[in-house]
Amino acid sequence: MGTPEFAVGILDTIIKNNYEVVGVITAADKPAGRGQKIKHSAVKEYALEHNLKLLQPTNLKDETFLSELKSLNANLQVVVAFRMLPEVVWRMPKLGTFNLHASLLPNYRGAAPINWAIINGEIKTGVTTFFIDDKIDTGAMIVSKEIEISSDENAGELHDKLMSLGSEAVVATLALIENGKVKTTQQQDNAEIKTAYKLNRENCKIDWSNPAAEIHNLIRGLSPYPSAWCFFKDNGEEWNVKIYEAKIISENHIFNVGQIIATKKEIKIAVKDGFIQILSLQLPGKKKMQANELLNGVAFSEKAQAE
Repeated sequence: MGTPEFAVGILDTIIKNNYEVVGVITAADKPAGRGQKIKHSAVKEYALEHNLKLLQPTNLKDETFLSELKSLNANLQVVVAFRMLPEVVWRMPKLGTFNLHASLLPNYRGAAPINWAIINGEIKTGVTTFFIDDKIDTGAMIVSKEIEISSDENAGELHDKLMSLGSEAVVATLALIENGKVKTTQQQDNAEIKTAYKLNRENCKIDWSNPAAEIHNLIRGLSPYPSAWCFFKDNGEEWNVKIYEAKIISENHIFNVGQIIATKKEIKIAVKDGFIQILSLQLPGKKKMQANELLNGVAFSEKAQAE
């Protein structure tokens, strides 16, 4: 059971390790983009390509879906980036239902663990498999694997590394279950646990009054998707700008926080402990571009401001 690209790598690994996948459950098709064309999930594309039995329920408690799911006669269900399952679904197989989560649980339970690990400046993260229970990402843990996060790594790069690490964890978990050697560890709640909140417009907006390191972490933690954003204001005009890549310049200056300092080759934004140099960005209606490409056609005044 899964939907995005992250789940595809796991499904592919399961099949390549000769486990029998009797069915694939993924999100229903939905219109996307400006043309509102019907878009298949990444998992559906893979399932169609490999002639796998496919179910796309809109309601996981629907009797028709439940009878179809039961008829697959699966002895185990594997969930990767899907949605919360009702008890009638996760209790169905005799060997249970386990989930792969892209964090070192109990930290970063929730919708966007890869992004928040970087946004919060973590230097390590990982993946965890656990048996699903009636809450979100709280079940008994089976396998956990750790990985370092480098100081310039973005969410897209970490996503790909965790997909590979997740594949290893899932195959290891399958082997333990297959051989009756599973030993689980209960998650221990405490006040220090960090949450992977759902990303929205507000928590993706850059606050230029924050320290440079926090701004840099936000930009790379949201790159390439959904991307950090802010407003550029100059000469009475305002642009909603997405920022994909930046670097920190630590030096003292006399500029106001948020002031844009642009030459013909580079864009810097003043913050309280230095500058954030913008390396790649996107203006409304334009393609993603390098900062120097933008400066070929746009000149900022000395009053230009990022907000």
